[in-house]
Amino acid sequence: MTETIIKIDLKQTPYENDKVHNRWHPDIPMAATVKPGDDFIIECYDWTGGQIANNDNADDVRDVDLTQVHFLSGPVAVEGAEPGDLLEVDILDIGTFEESQWGFNGFFSKQNGGGFLTEHFPEAQKSIWDFHGMFTKSRHIPGVEFAGLIHPGLIGCLPSKAMLDEWNTREKALYDTEPDRVPALATLPYADTAHMGSMSKEAFEGAAGEAARTVPPREHGGNCDIKDLSRGSKIYFPVYVKGGGLSVGDLHFSQGDGEITFCGAIEMAGWIHLRVNLVKDGMAKYAIKNPIFKPSPMAPKYDDYLIFEGISVDEYGKQHYLDVHVAYRQACLNAIEYLTKFGYTKAQAYAILGCAPVQGHISGVVDIPNACATLWLPTDIFDIDINPGAAGPEAKVTSGMDVPLSKDKE
Repeated sequence: MTETIIKIDLKQTPYENDKVHNRWHPDIPMAATVKPGDDFIIECYDWTGGQIANNDNADDVRDVDLTQVHFLSGPVAVEGAEPGDLLEVDILDIGTFEESQWGFNGFFSKQNGGGFLTEHFPEAQKSIWDFHGMFTKSRHIPGVEFAGLIHPGLIGCLPSKAMLDEWNTREKALYDTEPDRVPALATLPYADTAHMGSMSKEAFEGAAGEAARTVPPREHGGNCDIKDLSRGSKIYFPVYVKGGGLSVGDLHFSQGDGEITFCGAIEMAGWIHLRVNLVKDGMAKYAIKNPIFKPSPMAPKYDDYLIFEGISVDEYGKQHYLDVHVAYRQACLNAIEYLTKFGYTKAQAYAILGCAPVQGHISGVVDIPNACATLWLPTDIFDIDINPGAAGPEAKVTSGMDVPLSKDKE
């Protein structure tokens, strides 16, 4: 039997668990130690630590305390790991808890987190997704069912003190260019809600004010939200501290490329089965600055797609120069408008793009002034035919529309 080296209790808050942390800092004590070649299981809270409930009211998404997130299980030390090594991590399996067969997707309020399309969707909204084995569907998004590509949204190793200082310096400089922006340009250290495992009170007082927030991806991995880091994939992480300090959390049942609603995957609590090995001096041998990975041989098989294009001209008609961010936003907005012709609200369509196994591609970055990005929407996930036809969009989603995607209450 594989050992579960970090356990959680969904009835307790993450702050009661000394093998969980919500900041990055080199002095966070190791929660467990393993050897190269070992495999083990780690249990994880959902990324908010249980702040979101399985109901039809999005007040909890509107009022979520984003200074708390993400809650990660770890760090795990690997014997013999030294700075400059690569930590090889195999994701052997990922699963849900028997008592928690559901997940959530949310749009954050523009005033509290925002998202990729926050100007178009400024209010908090939420959809609940029920799990049926490898499949999921939602009472809030009728006519859609798909297989999950379960993966950790956040996984990485502890930073060194020099790397932590570099993160804080560059992110503070960006923040200071527009300090009153909503949403903010960066999430800076915030001691009040920090949790750093079993760190002593004395050490915590010195570290909490500089510990990095877990919101963005960085050189060590972190919150990359790569949907293809699923069971069967292999990741090579740069090691910056003795032992490596591997942590993981933010498990997703499914996600579209880009996680465009910010809380854009189907977020869940669950467990992950990992195996670790070391590549000594691997950072220098392979010129590794950021993690690299090999995808899984297993993935949901969808062969038929509608592909939506976007270019570097925004929704207000402004021309941008080879801007892939603008181009992908346009591809998403084009797909949303298309799905409204089949009976979905814009919010339901937005949620589908965040949750379902859509693919995002950078299709062209050389033809000035317009980059081209594409969004690949699998058609097989829908109960109706959404392909274009000479007669127009005759099929409409009607069943289940009496339980619309939930909005925050006034």
